[in-house]
Amino acid sequence: METMIVERTIDAPIDAVFAWLTTTTNYTSSPLVLRCRLTRRGGNAPYGVGAVRSHLWLIGWFRERITHYDAPYATEYVVERSLPPSRHELGRMTFTETDGGGTHVRWTTRAEIPVPLIGAFLTRRLARPIITRTFGNILAAADAALAGRASGHRG
Repeated sequence: METMIVERTIDAPIDAVFAWLTTTTNYTSSPLVLRCRLTRRGGNAPYGVGAVRSHLWLIGWFRERITHYDAPYATEYVVERSLPPSRHELGRMTFTETDGGGTHVRWTTRAEIPVPLIGAFLTRRLARPIITRTFGNILAAADAALAGRASGHRG
């Protein structure tokens, strides 16, 4: 199982960053993400516990279920199904306020390509770079969308 972590500090309030990054349709801001939709609403919030999200990336299709939702500090998910098949133990985003009024985001996932003998190699050499690049692109898009709004409010 490979652990992948991408971090970024976004110059926007924690509530806004959490809302943007838990709204799956925003992920299409990454060129590697083709389509995202909410297929089942969560219990207490649209993207809360029990919500099901469907993502189509250039590398495959993923159906994720939200397993933890603590707005605006953390959310967790698990990939229930994917094509091509993958094994997934954890997806987590944590949000921490910074001294300057921004938000530090840490996006962690643990996954692997379940192919006998070469699965670990494929995960490390193929999946890891694509996943971390896509997470980075999504965080950069959140930064561009939210920091632009935040600076507009300061003037």
